[in-house]
Amino acid sequence: MRINIIGAGLAGCEAALYLAKRGVPVTLYEQKPHAFSPAHHSAGFVELVCSNSLKAERLDSASGLLKAEMELLGSSLLPAARACSVPAGGALAVDREGFSEYITQRLRACPNVEVEERELTEIPEGEAVIATGPLTSDAMAEAIVRLCPEFDLHFYDAVAPIVTLESVDMENAYLASRYGKGTADYVNCPMTKEEYEAFVTELRAAKEAPVHGFDDGAVFEGCMPVEVMARRGFDTLRYGPMKPVGLRNPHTGGEDWAVVQLRRDNAEGTLYNLVGFQTHLTFGEQKRVFSMIPALRNAEFVRYGVMHRNTYLDSPRLLDRYYRLKSEPRISFAGQMTGVEGYVESAASGMLVGIETAARQLGLPAVDFPAETAIGALAQYISGGSVGDFQPMNVNFGIITPLGYRVKGKRNKNAELSARSLGIIEAMLKEREVLSIEDNN
Repeated sequence: MRINIIGAGLAGCEAALYLAKRGVPVTLYEQKPHAFSPAHHSAGFVELVCSNSLKAERLDSASGLLKAEMELLGSSLLPAARACSVPAGGALAVDREGFSEYITQRLRACPNVEVEERELTEIPEGEAVIATGPLTSDAMAEAIVRLCPEFDLHFYDAVAPIVTLESVDMENAYLASRYGKGTADYVNCPMTKEEYEAFVTELRAAKEAPVHGFDDGAVFEGCMPVEVMARRGFDTLRYGPMKPVGLRNPHTGGEDWAVVQLRRDNAEGTLYNLVGFQTHLTFGEQKRVFSMIPALRNAEFVRYGVMHRNTYLDSPRLLDRYYRLKSEPRISFAGQMTGVEGYVESAASGMLVGIETAARQLGLPAVDFPAETAIGALAQYISGGSVGDFQPMNVNFGIITPLGYRVKGKRNKNAELSARSLGIIEAMLKEREVLSIEDNN
């Protein structure tokens, strides 16, 4: 049976490629280039909007563990990300355009994938995976509402600005990675106490662009606008995206009062984004206030920050641990609309949906990833009936089943959790047929 996948973002593409590799035919629907959301501008698939980072690589980080699990399970997106990576210290970051082009070309060339570029206004008959993301079109949202009245939850995401490297004043900046990890991949823009205080004062008073229904309480903590953080406390930014800890200024030999980090955004290294500076200020205010950062006084902004609607399901009431709709199991959801927050988490949900859908199509038992694994813990978090006020969640060790014994040191404990998880995945690969079928493409 052909599987209909709606949306060519991270989750939809990971699911499509997983199914195609196992011989299951897929029709992938993508509304671009005929229709664009407010935050998307490229016609390519897997267009990254909020950031170009897929987070830490270390196995004592939950994000590093999730990536390691996915690679063991045959992820298509992570090898592509590595092929399109840009230096980012201990993180995996990608050239946005290169990554998008890589995946787009691969899907278009895949014999088991048929791509249809058109906006769907109804959920198709048969097996369907809805991976339309947090910016689901109004027509598709209405179709989902008819299935799930609880689909009225929403929050807002904010996007960080990008500047050209050549316009950064390197006499007021320096190259380094926090704690000296990896290579010196970040441009660090220091601020004195006086400069920081003047900056925060202006940031807190700066004019925001109008968004219908926006208020501070609607902002999801994981992608909070920098001006909202500033309003929560004068030193909030110094303990958040502008923390100087782990950096030593080679110009002064000491630690700065505050630091704005810039991360490479393209392979050529000509564009850098302001890390943690998602914003919804008006474009004029962004230019005025962010130019108060000494190294960015004459910066050329090639993209200003924007804020857009982000919608997600009340998943514990609606979805099971396989991301299937409880009331109509032929329909699965994947990606951020399920309540997994983050690029890797979205792709992981698409992978799990792909695995489960392949198992059903091939007449094999369902694959139950336990909560001792990151991919399983995420699935059980979004489907858990014990969750009270459901909020989107990044992968973290707090949702993974504890070890049951004490390990000295947080990093040692996390490394032990990761080792246990990867051991479980490796054992499952040996035992479960659906996880070890040879690629058909």
